[in-house]
Amino acid sequence: MAYNFQIVVDSADPHQQADWWAETLGWEVEPSDEAFIRRMIAAGHATEADTREYNGRLVWAVGQAIRHPDGLEHAPRVLFQTAPEAKTVKNRLHLDVRVGAENHPEVVAKLIARGATKLWDGQQGPSTWVTMADPEGNEFCVA
Repeated sequence: MAYNFQIVVDSADPHQQADWWAETLGWEVEPSDEAFIRRMIAAGHATEADTREYNGRLVWAVGQAIRHPDGLEHAPRVLFQTAPEAKTVKNRLHLDVRVGAENHPEVVAKLIARGATKLWDGQQGPSTWVTMADPEGNEFCVA
């Protein structure tokens, strides 16, 4: 049997990370269902401490997801969740954002302007990429 999956990224601020990555990928942030959150609090399944205000709306404090604009059948959901500790070592898993080698300079410049850091250029045979870090230091490649 084949399984489906989502990608989960530990974050200091999952809502800011979700916004940054949604813009980077051209994806959408999953909308918050404030009525559902309020029902969960009223039923005792959550507390006000489990929520926060973000960009003028009530959201779950510990996580925010993004998805491909054409639906989950096109790409897995990416969930950003809070982590109790800061990132301290290199990622063992990373995303390759495939934009085409001819677009590397423009995309890299835009990402730097939005808070990413260029780490190094890579090449293997004819393939090239740029390794970068997002605003929280998570490595990814522009390929």
